[in-house]
Amino acid sequence: MGLLALMLLQHTRTPARFDAQGGIVLLDDQDRALWRVPMIAEGLALVDKAIRHRSPGPYQIQAAIAALHARARRPEETDWSGIAALYEALERLQPSPVVSLNRAAAVGRAAGPEAGLALADPLARPLDGYFYFHGLRGALLLKLGRSAEAREAMGRAIALAGTPAEAAQIRAELDRLSLPAP
Repeated sequence: MGLLALMLLQHTRTPARFDAQGGIVLLDDQDRALWRVPMIAEGLALVDKAIRHRSPGPYQIQAAIAALHARARRPEETDWSGIAALYEALERLQPSPVVSLNRAAAVGRAAGPEAGLALADPLARPLDGYFYFHGLRGALLLKLGRSAEAREAMGRAIALAGTPAEAAQIRAELDRLSLPAP
């Protein structure tokens, strides 16, 4: 039930994930009017039903995270503290550096970039070859005004990008922030 809810909730955003040129549209920038409302309702009902079983597993927790995103009508309404708490629960059930990185991202949104960076930096060794680690670090460093370090992290993210769309998204972020691209 949790897996089905997760799949539905993730799939609801498909029409908003890419722009007309195939570029990645980040969650905060997505046109939420493109999200599939009937599918969201079905996914939310499944999450609520799964939670009532009081037997949380990794899929139920991931679905609950997706549900908090789906329930936010605008990006600023996202319950980042709730998402951070759910990632903390997921870390206990299914520990991995990637889950910890996602928690760091949520904490960075809920408690500020310094708190997020404090959780992300210890993950440098296991995630050094991971695009999203360097992208998150770059974004957090930018918010802290540490431009040189942000530029370096984003340059590493571009080098590790798995697709041209990922690399272009980071380059666009650098351009938008008036930082010279690596």
